[in-house]
Amino acid sequence: MFEHMILPPFLGAAGLAIALLIYLVMSRYDQGEPAVRKISDQIHLGAMVFMHREYKMLVLFSLFLVVAIFVSPLGVNTAIAFVVGALSSATAGYLGMFAATRANVRTAVAANEHGAPRALSIAFYGGSVMGLCVASLGLLGLGGLYYYFGGDPHTAHAIHGFGMGASTVALFSRVGGGIYTKSADVGADLVGKLEAGIPEDDPRNPGVIADNVGDNVGDIAGMGSDIFESYCGSMIACIAIASTMAIGEVAKASMMALPLLLASIGLIASVAGILFVRVRSAAAPEAALRSGTMLAPVIFVVFAWYLISAMDLDVKIWWAVLSGAVGGVAIGLITEYYTGGAPVRKIARSGETGPATVMITGLAVGMQSVVAPIFCLAAIIFISTELAGLYGVGIAAVGMLATVGITMAIDAYGPVADNAGGIAEMAGMGEDTRRITDGLDEVGNTTAAIGKGFAIGAAALAALAIIAAFVETVAVGRAGDFTLNISDPAVLVGMFIGGTIPFLIASITMTAVGDAAFEMINEIRRQFREIKGLLEGEAEPDTARCVDIATTAALKRMILPGAIAVAAPVLVGFGLGAQSLGGMLGGALLGCVLMALMMANAGGAWDNAKKFVEKGNLGGKGSETHSAAVVGDTVGDPFKDTSGPSMNILINVMAIVSLVIAPLL
Repeated sequence: MFEHMILPPFLGAAGLAIALLIYLVMSRYDQGEPAVRKISDQIHLGAMVFMHREYKMLVLFSLFLVVAIFVSPLGVNTAIAFVVGALSSATAGYLGMFAATRANVRTAVAANEHGAPRALSIAFYGGSVMGLCVASLGLLGLGGLYYYFGGDPHTAHAIHGFGMGASTVALFSRVGGGIYTKSADVGADLVGKLEAGIPEDDPRNPGVIADNVGDNVGDIAGMGSDIFESYCGSMIACIAIASTMAIGEVAKASMMALPLLLASIGLIASVAGILFVRVRSAAAPEAALRSGTMLAPVIFVVFAWYLISAMDLDVKIWWAVLSGAVGGVAIGLITEYYTGGAPVRKIARSGETGPATVMITGLAVGMQSVVAPIFCLAAIIFISTELAGLYGVGIAAVGMLATVGITMAIDAYGPVADNAGGIAEMAGMGEDTRRITDGLDEVGNTTAAIGKGFAIGAAALAALAIIAAFVETVAVGRAGDFTLNISDPAVLVGMFIGGTIPFLIASITMTAVGDAAFEMINEIRRQFREIKGLLEGEAEPDTARCVDIATTAALKRMILPGAIAVAAPVLVGFGLGAQSLGGMLGGALLGCVLMALMMANAGGAWDNAKKFVEKGNLGGKGSETHSAAVVGDTVGDPFKDTSGPSMNILINVMAIVSLVIAPLL
């Protein structure tokens, strides 16, 4: 078995090679006239500047954690794993965003000169680089560590550092990117649309470049890191649980290796799905993307059956994998309904009586949207544990995340299409081009909503699996004398502490967006007031100033949430004990999942309600209904792109830090 474990890192390297090939193919397409390239270069430069400054701060924070791990009894291997995990996550985000900011202008030019099929292909190429980098770097980094020391049950605990490194980067990328994108978006929308009465991506708006940069740093780099840490966390949890199981050495080795081998199959299935979307690009965009999304999991579960059979493992494990794969699709489809179906039209109609009813209806939709996904998660947990015990939860999470290559590719396609629409508007490419890019963007909004629902479900399962691994690890260290009993006061205290943390982090991130948007709004108003001829189109706005405001605000305000997420498990674990830490993880898991679903779905529904009105329904653009819908969308922006997504990473960071320190408790 061990000699086959060179395959995951080998396939990871092959996946990166395919990503490079796709990038080179995409790079051959036309970038347009110099004026168009200038707009694209501004977006690319803004995104790269933000990433460089963010990563400098991340290096300092990570260095502190590496030193703490190194001098602790956890050892040098855990410190090495932390560094590899952080580098893998950061690299995936950087490469994906670099490709996306080069694909956007080519998508706009293709839409202008060749039509929708070619534009879809190029936008999807840009997203595919992100998807393949996430899947490939996960296999390369985690698979390489497993090959060297993670495959030994006695040293497997060191591999947990990989998850901690990946989660640390993910939290900062998601929170920092979310604050950036929404401060720019809210500022540009409120002043541009409501006050100045100009279109969303009008080049006269000083905040428009910062808004387009934000789509990349938030929805591509941030989302990529988010999915990356859940993807790797689920595999790490399976390895940790299997390493503590009282079974034969051969069976234990097989069960420890299985998640990496399943992820390897998932990468192959994702490549097949990406190729299938490319072949179907002449079809309707939604049909092409959906066909690839559905094909990859089917290929994966079929080959997973043969793999599990060949490894002589119980067939019940395959059923647990299947439950995760099916559950992930179900959660995505439920999210699609609440953010793109009848609830959206209901919110839009409520705008006829003003912004207050838009807010009430949107919040109600968000709260209702929690119920069905939670039932899906409960069903996955029940079925998988009945089939394969605690290991079943982890392997179900792997089943849900194994085809992350295609899932992330389709999710990253959305911001590329959105940026292409912005470039088309700023470059004055005409109504026909804008209709094509808007059509691609509309599909992108749906895929982004599905991706957010999928990310929440995956994060919940991955976190639950990591918590289960934490319990097993502490129990082994105490010779089996460790349980979490809800009647134990220490556990109850921990649950209440854990339940408050999601609310605290949501408050901090929402406040950060509000404060940053306040600065952005004042700057845009100042430019409209002081730059003569700006609104008449006779002068150029100072877009660099708005980019700098968003960057500075995001970097200043992302530190506190990250510090709380990392410090809370350490303080509770060593201060109140392992029982309280276990309770805290349970309370935080429930709070994070519920808040993430409510905020992401309410925000997505508000956004699409605004777009529904802008299509000419219920009075169309400029109407009172439109103004009310814009207010709802403005509140929904930090819900769906900042605070909501930060919940996914928050619980995974807390869980993986707890797992890392478990041997010391």
